[in-house]
Amino acid sequence: MGRSGGRMRQANCVNPLRSPRGDPATAIERGERFYEACRQAPLFRVTTIAAEMEPELDRLGYGVEGRTTTLFNPLERAVVADAGTVLLAESSEDWLAIRQRTSGEASADHAAYAAMVRAVALPKAFATTYVDDTAVSIAYGAVGHGLLAVEGVATDAGFRGRGLARKTLHALIAWAKGAGAQAACLQVQIDNEPARMLYASLGFGRELYRYHYRRRPA
Repeated sequence: MGRSGGRMRQANCVNPLRSPRGDPATAIERGERFYEACRQAPLFRVTTIAAEMEPELDRLGYGVEGRTTTLFNPLERAVVADAGTVLLAESSEDWLAIRQRTSGEASADHAAYAAMVRAVALPKAFATTYVDDTAVSIAYGAVGHGLLAVEGVATDAGFRGRGLARKTLHALIAWAKGAGAQAACLQVQIDNEPARMLYASLGFGRELYRYHYRRRPA
């Protein structure tokens, strides 16, 4: 169970464990008690590889939101980083500013996200693409056990449709391959067709699993 406060779902929900899981009704009851004590609406993340809570959440009237797919890329293609993208080991002010603008997060959520990415203990890189010295596109990734996990892909609204996200991801993937990554994965909301088309063109063609959130009605 996570609780950062604010509206950021991934940091304020109950997640399934890899180990053997207990009775769904008991797990839901414990989650509800936890979030009620925190004065937050109970929220559960349900994956297609651990979906046993779904019938009980249906019975309790929980709504569905944030349908997301996890995509895999074997990194078999050669990738060359272009000029104009800067890679840093930690998030810069420019990087965080784009993240907050494009996500529309409130200050509390933004602070929680900034703390979360700082806490990542794996080798990581934050990519920022500039146009005329203005930061316009970002992504970050961390590498563990030969796998690059891509997160935080975003481009300022006025610069979309110009291939800048592709350029940013090329730089990030090139860095990751140099750091020993043999494959990559990322997550994208299922209804985000432009992003899914971009990722498919970069080699993210295999779906590993899907998940969505279940929120109790007010």
